[in-house]
Amino acid sequence: MSVLAEVSGNVTAIGYGLAAIGPGIGVGIIFGQGVQAIARQPEAYGLIRQNMLLGFVLTEALALIGLVAPFIFANI
Repeated sequence: MSVLAEVSGNVTAIGYGLAAIGPGIGVGIIFGQGVQAIARQPEAYGLIRQNMLLGFVLTEALALIGLVAPFIFANI
């Protein structure tokens, strides 16, 4: 007698959950290193903050792509 495990429901939620791990780690690294850089050179606050926010935006774009991709490629 064999018992087969069946996954029911939307499996893309699992894929998005896995895809969100990378950007989550990236955001933590960006802000951690940014705070450390500002602590070392307070006079460069503006430049460091600008680059930190740019990195944050690009990293979050990856998370949004991970959210949208299953809907785009669902029918292929």
